[in-house]
Amino acid sequence: MVTYHLTGALRGTDLTEVWVVEGRISHRNPAAARCDLSGGARHDSTGGPDRPAAADGDNGQGERTAGSERTSGSTASPNGPEASPEIVEITGWIYPGLLDAHTHPGLSHTADPVTDGEVLRRLRACRAQGVTHIREMGAQRDVATLTSPDSPTYVPGLPKVIRAGRHIARPMRYMRHLPSEIEPRELPAEALRQLARSDGWIKLVGDWIDRSEGLAADLRPLWPRDVLVEAVAAVHEAGGKVAVHTFATETVDDLLAAGVDSIEHGSGMTRDQLLEARDRGILIDPTVRQMATFPEIASHATKYPVYRDHMLSMDAGRAKHIQLMVELGSHFIMGSDTAEDVAERGMSVELARAVADGMPASVSMSAASYEGRRRLGLPTWEEGAPADFVVYNADPEQDVSTTAWPAAVLIDGVSTA
Repeated sequence: MVTYHLTGALRGTDLTEVWVVEGRISHRNPAAARCDLSGGARHDSTGGPDRPAAADGDNGQGERTAGSERTSGSTASPNGPEASPEIVEITGWIYPGLLDAHTHPGLSHTADPVTDGEVLRRLRACRAQGVTHIREMGAQRDVATLTSPDSPTYVPGLPKVIRAGRHIARPMRYMRHLPSEIEPRELPAEALRQLARSDGWIKLVGDWIDRSEGLAADLRPLWPRDVLVEAVAAVHEAGGKVAVHTFATETVDDLLAAGVDSIEHGSGMTRDQLLEARDRGILIDPTVRQMATFPEIASHATKYPVYRDHMLSMDAGRAKHIQLMVELGSHFIMGSDTAEDVAERGMSVELARAVADGMPASVSMSAASYEGRRRLGLPTWEEGAPADFVVYNADPEQDVSTTAWPAAVLIDGVSTA
């Protein structure tokens, strides 16, 4: 395995350089006693505006190289003729690999499950956008057969997936085919059942339109507060965490009372609710690109004028709402809320949309990378951690569109971009 030396703008750390040795991060030069890193040929590449430099480079061992790079040649070892390891230099704007904290690689919008090939396509599309970790936020298909190293059908080089089981909702109160549908009294038991098939997270649907109200139909909470509190407590006692889909203001007070761990979307949260969520350490995943679809959703709700106007009102205040979240110091993680459309609407689109709505690029990039990873307990720059990085040839905090074209993506120390 190639050893890499990473320098440049290392975002999220005070380190000025790191090495990647046997797929893991090292803070020490593994060849300092044997290699003169000032030697060797210099290999510089330039790329056009539509494709960054060295994105198609190959180091001769089937692994890609990226950025402005220099390869140290093999030299004799002081203990004998054994050659020193090759060290490939990578420089640029380097982040711990992006985290898409809300995507659905195993989700199907039909009664038929997604195929292996479709799961792989979605995961590779995520990787192409610099994503090395995914928090899967509800899916019928368990993707562990492809993404778990313990599986006999494991496919290496894919983003690492934190599974959350299947959506939990009440009958007729969410999108067809997606959720496990139960009555409220069954929620604690079903939450534990989904936790058992997850990697520590479950996903609840907190509110949805109640069409039984006819013309007055609007977003309504799905769960009585006491049942929600019981279910969240049961998951916490079992060592798990709870993420909840919510659009409506009325739902959030119950979520805060229950002590959920992550609020997905949160488009209806008031200032006081945002402050309480911040003070409790609750994560907010704003899914800004998904929120921008509210006018389209409203256009299909002509039978439900109250609901339609509610969705349009939230859209009208979307940018101010994002800016308020930033002002109050919300604990952001970033998710694209994609499934089959991840190649077209993945993390690069999510980050661009967030910046367009007033989230500083430095905030969105940290939430999508090192800060978001820390908030989910994932490694960043620690000694011995898996080497999962994304490299850019320009600064995405100056031009966030750069995230659409990573120069390199390293997963477990193997360059895949």
